[in-house]
Amino acid sequence: MLLSAARNNFLGIDSILVRRADVVIVPFGLEKTTTFGKGTSKGPQRIIEVSPNLEYFDEELERDVCKEVKISTLEEPKIKNNHEKAIAQLEKITDEIYKLGKFPLVLGGEHSLTLGSIRSALKKFPNLNILQFDAHADLRDEYEGTIYNHASVMRQCLKFNGLNLVQVGVRNISTDTNEFGFWQENQTRIKTFWAKDMADWKVKDVVDSLSKNVYLTFDLDAFDSGLMPATGRPEPGGLNWYQTTEILRAVASKKKIIGADVVELTPIKGFNAPDFLAAKLVYKIIGYQSLMS
Repeated sequence: MLLSAARNNFLGIDSILVRRADVVIVPFGLEKTTTFGKGTSKGPQRIIEVSPNLEYFDEELERDVCKEVKISTLEEPKIKNNHEKAIAQLEKITDEIYKLGKFPLVLGGEHSLTLGSIRSALKKFPNLNILQFDAHADLRDEYEGTIYNHASVMRQCLKFNGLNLVQVGVRNISTDTNEFGFWQENQTRIKTFWAKDMADWKVKDVVDSLSKNVYLTFDLDAFDSGLMPATGRPEPGGLNWYQTTEILRAVASKKKIIGADVVELTPIKGFNAPDFLAAKLVYKIIGYQSLMS
């Protein structure tokens, strides 16, 4: 498979060949099972569109990250109509990125796409933890007639041996299709840092819950709805910016983040702040992963 770099690179920096990059950004606006707010298919291109307005200098890392880390953004593919085939399509794209020894960072799109990235990552890293930032547990067996639903994605990922899950910011879980029961029965594989308990969280506890190799999946509804209203199901009681970056920085400094996705941005026309937040989060992940690991 030929991975073609887009003309419009993240941050508006000069486009480079994928084989010369450190980080490969994959726009993948999959939207098949959104249940409330629509428009996450437009999320990847909106993140790329606003990103040139970010400052290159990271005041926390005290470095111009994009001058030290080579970033290449792929052309967004024509996503398969069949949901299962679309997930397999992303898996193949991610396979090629790993074969080149690059770091894949997927921009969604709905959360169900994570299954494709995880299937690819497990071929290279058979013992892996998922670090899931999310308002929702996403542990339903199926939802609305399909196992490939965004509300079922972590349950599907956990069907693979050698994979455990650490969740941060969850504040919604259901008894539908045995979601809560599955969570109760799998405490040896699932560690949840509930949003209701965030006053008692210790960052060290999050880090210590993870194995050496970590795949980061970040559903933007992990943020409080006042900060991130531009998502399919915005929820109150979520994380703020500095809580989030403190955890990400600590994880990156102690563990190896081997891939990532940022999903579920649903742009609101004329309201730019959430889009900038998503773009800056992507840049922070690149900085932490590349310069602190």
